Amino acid sequence: MSLDTSPRTYRFIPVDILTSGYRVVGKVTVTTHGAMGMLNDTTKSSLEVHDARMARVHMPTKLVDHFELVRMMKRQLHAVCMARREDLGPHAIVRGGYTSTVEYSVRLTTQMFEVEGIMELPGRFDFTALITEGSREFLPLFNATLTAILIPNLRVESAGILVNRRVVDMMALLNQRAKPEN
Repeated sequence: MSLDTSPRTYRFIPVDILTSGYRVVGKVTVTTHGAMGMLNDTTKSSLEVHDARMARVHMPTKLVDHFELVRMMKRQLHAVCMARREDLGPHAIVRGGYTSTVEYSVRLTTQMFEVEGIMELPGRFDFTALITEGSREFLPLFNATLTAILIPNLRVESAGILVNRRVVDMMALLNQRAKPEN
């Protein structure tokens, strides 16, 4: 179904997408469900990025190419960064339907990136449930900073970052940092 014949209303949101080898900056089309709805849609395994500017991760500011349209497999994405929290989608979708949540400051890592930010959960922190249960493939972090592990000059600060839970290596709560010994 094309955008011209679809009964839904679509809009473009700016995104900064990171894979294991590339950084792609462009726009994606979303419905009223925002980026969370689009990325967690199990009926579609790919993503189209319009007006896509590509850079290699090891040289994040050097433009490699510019395309009208780039297609990507969602399972290969590490993170999708957005400048506005509202672009993630409505609160009910972002929070998973829960009205009251607890904020956890977390640091998570993938093979390529570290992400530090706030995760809103409907109760206690349960790493196993977050990573293995439910239908959400992308986890939202707010007021987050993404840094490439081997390339620290690649740093993206974002109001909202969606991280692919299938590529998460580890996660730690910042309030559980060990106290330095004197």
